[in-house]
Amino acid sequence: MKRIWLSALLFLIPAAAHSQDVAGDWQGTLHAGMDLHLVLHITKGDGGALKATLDSVDQGAYGIPVSSISLKNSNLTLGVDAVHGTYEGKLSGDGNTMSGTWTQGQTLPLDFKRSAAKIESKSVAPSDIDGAWLGTLEVGPIKLRVVFHIVNTQDGLVATLDSPDQNVSGMPTSKTTREGTTLKIEVQKIDGIFQGKIAADLGSIEGTWTQAGSAHPLVLHRVKDKAELAPPRRPQNPTKPYPYRDEDVFYENQVQNVTLAATLTIPQGKGPFPAVVLITGSGPQDRDESLLGHKPFLVLSDYLTRHGIAVLRADDRGTAKSTGNFATATTADFATDTEAGIAYLKTRPEINPHKIGLVGHSEGGEIAPMIAARNPDVAFIVMMAGPGVPGDQILPAQVEAIDLASGKSAEEAAKDAAQERDVLKLIETEKDNAVLEKEIKQKLAGQASDAEIGAQMKMMSSPWFRFFISYDPSTDLRKVSCPVLAIIGEKDTQVPPKQNIPAIRAALEQGGNKQFEVDELSGLNHLFQTAKTGAPSEYAQIEETISPVALEKMATWISKQ
Repeated sequence: MKRIWLSALLFLIPAAAHSQDVAGDWQGTLHAGMDLHLVLHITKGDGGALKATLDSVDQGAYGIPVSSISLKNSNLTLGVDAVHGTYEGKLSGDGNTMSGTWTQGQTLPLDFKRSAAKIESKSVAPSDIDGAWLGTLEVGPIKLRVVFHIVNTQDGLVATLDSPDQNVSGMPTSKTTREGTTLKIEVQKIDGIFQGKIAADLGSIEGTWTQAGSAHPLVLHRVKDKAELAPPRRPQNPTKPYPYRDEDVFYENQVQNVTLAATLTIPQGKGPFPAVVLITGSGPQDRDESLLGHKPFLVLSDYLTRHGIAVLRADDRGTAKSTGNFATATTADFATDTEAGIAYLKTRPEINPHKIGLVGHSEGGEIAPMIAARNPDVAFIVMMAGPGVPGDQILPAQVEAIDLASGKSAEEAAKDAAQERDVLKLIETEKDNAVLEKEIKQKLAGQASDAEIGAQMKMMSSPWFRFFISYDPSTDLRKVSCPVLAIIGEKDTQVPPKQNIPAIRAALEQGGNKQFEVDELSGLNHLFQTAKTGAPSEYAQIEETISPVALEKMATWISKQ
């Protein structure tokens, strides 16, 4: 249930301008861990309307389209949708400089100066490894494309990092060095280092990606066709304008002093409408539950809202625009964030306060009944791949199911699952983390490096993990009296249906709930995609984000509540 690897701040490139007084070329430097030299090209179109493009010289990115541009009373506003960035600046009285800020995840100062000479004239000759380099990183069952863009500058080699399958692009690296045929790229922001040997024909770089103590082989190949860099197709992602209202909102979890940033989508019509709060799975997730190029909660919220159901979806605490500390929180803490969302919906006149429900995926499917068991404001819950047994039972079953789906023998899978049980037993019985680490190192001797074990120890000894493996969701499921829809994909290898569906059904029956439906959806995986094996390695390769079968079942069931 954990999703691990590059979870870094997206940080990229700036924007352009508009007005009859700003046509021309402008230079600026963005200080974002490294200096990014920018050139803004503004031209007049038909009827005097201004258009603009942006170059990021150090990243080798030229002609980035500026999607929106306006100048009012010397205040310039630009939007660059391609990199999710905006620029706001003020034009000086003499029209030769602009002072302002660039916002992309966080806000940094950015000033532009009108230029008669192009910044390219200051550039140096390209090196023999300038360009884009593509490789595939295998982290457990997950395969992720990695792209380094390398360019030679006056200050030496500079590189940026893309992870197309995670919607990460243009991440600045902290240091790029080359000694003969050895290339080293350091990415301090995510504690990552690539080190490799450049082939004699300059067509490949064979090396190792190391992150948080864990090392993985990574072979980079020079990109000759830009089509290789195209993001994966995600045909279900909706595009604006939407046939409903969408509003960015903020609300407070006053119990734990957290501000949640969210999007509320409201159907067309008078209302009041039934509503749901979406609850993400484990790991720091944004409001769209973005994963491997997919945006499951964007697709789900769009579908539900088109079918007359208002939807509130929030960035997890400490993630994207929400405040708070994610690393120190447990599942129980995240539940209070969701309850703050329920309280917020009750303040909105467009929402029927008697028809507010919860839709939780994976860990979110565990949080939904946790809240419904104690909060009378919850009218119904939907558990999407929510567990019915404690984490110390789920994880060994998950290891075995993923092994089998990935092609391992039944004997190998059973052995790995047994080892997982042994490690979990150590964690549950040993509360001293120093002693625990020593015991796990002895248990896994020869199977993992000390650095890798140390990195995993940090996660396994966290408050979240200790809560997860000990919490039994059936305890709260037995207390839930509101209507429940629980769905798990037949090919789910992370919350295996054969283990969890009977447990969920039994708990609800034992609690006397007469208003529940528990279904196994044929052919679907943990993300509710139509899948071949259910292995996590398929997630990024499948174009479908959520099966229409799952979407229709949830919308129809919610509409009847």
